[in-house]
Amino acid sequence: MKIFVSLDLEGVAGIVDWQQCVADGDDYAVGRDLALGEVNAAIEGIIAAGGTEILINDAHSVMRNLPPSLLAGRAAYLSGRVKPLYMMQGLDHSFDAIVFLGYHSAAGTPGILSHTYNPKAIADVRLNGVPTGEAGLNALVAQHFGVPVAVITGDQYVGPEAEPFCPGVATIVVKESISRYAARNLHPDAARELVRDGVREALARRGELVPPQITLPATIEVRFTSPDMAEQATWIQGVRRLDFVTVAFTGDEPLALFQAFIALVYLTRSLVES
Repeated sequence: MKIFVSLDLEGVAGIVDWQQCVADGDDYAVGRDLALGEVNAAIEGIIAAGGTEILINDAHSVMRNLPPSLLAGRAAYLSGRVKPLYMMQGLDHSFDAIVFLGYHSAAGTPGILSHTYNPKAIADVRLNGVPTGEAGLNALVAQHFGVPVAVITGDQYVGPEAEPFCPGVATIVVKESISRYAARNLHPDAARELVRDGVREALARRGELVPPQITLPATIEVRFTSPDMAEQATWIQGVRRLDFVTVAFTGDEPLALFQAFIALVYLTRSLVES
């Protein structure tokens, strides 16, 4: 059994501030340690369920947040920050299931550190009219390769947000968001036990899971934080302006839709950084 793990950090128990999950943050070492604990717990659950090959795609920020030699189970580690498929880099048809680990809720929600790919640029995303964050967008890649999303971990918002796009996904709640910058976290040991057991149980019923079945052709709408970003987004073929800050694009190929969204994210970063 071959399992793909897409790792984010904001949804890990104990992480409540950007200083814990950016490389120059005062508490980054703490955040890395917390993330490693949950990754290794997930690996243990995968192995207990019969997993024989595991790929961890480090998908947060600079995408080199883990010490490779400390990963359990001799898991392969995909790191580095320029990835065409971003949080889903490395996935292909050969995988049996996907784990979304340490995920957070979408921009505009009260979930801990909520955002959608670029918190400085994107205010809202809708997929076929349904608000979505990174899980729903990443499900487009899973649909292309025909791989089910078995598990998502994070706060109380990530599961309901993912369910419209990831049928049958099991949600593991390791923290309860109080606001965007405060949460009631499980003790790291308790969170890791929950992750290990939840991943094992979800993969044990993998035969019941089906890949995402997002209705096609699908439309993605993106609302930006400034009109300049919306204008810049229209430089991508097929992207149309809906109002001063909102654009949309439609397609019948899930991977192409995801790639268009990622191109849009990368493009608008030039305005954020200027």
